[in-house]
Amino acid sequence: MPTAVMKRRDTKMNRKVLSISSKRQITIPQKFYQSLGFGDEAECVVRGDELIIRPIKTVAGGEFAEQVLTDLIKEGLSGEELLAEFKKRQAQIRPAAEAMLAKAEDIAAGKAEYATYEDVFGTED
Repeated sequence: MPTAVMKRRDTKMNRKVLSISSKRQITIPQKFYQSLGFGDEAECVVRGDELIIRPIKTVAGGEFAEQVLTDLIKEGLSGEELLAEFKKRQAQIRPAAEAMLAKAEDIAAGKAEYATYEDVFGTED
């Protein structure tokens, strides 16, 4: 299968033509799979006339762990209570982020209302 390297806005882009099986399956080239950090799952997104396939980013240690712990300590939690509340709040982060992303996608598609810069900060009068 042909492979090409394209330049777009000074960003190197690798391109490969893939075969689609009779079951509508594709195989991600190993080079792409490894360099992008794919695991057991991938996310597919339709953007215009493009199908974007990207790895699902799992939260290993938690991007917000430090902030969550700081807040819990300020709230006076420690020991088992701290651990239990930390686990509870960490579990809430992914659904909240997914909800924010869904709302942003709706706004981008014109399906939801949004606040403009002026709505948030006002105008200079």
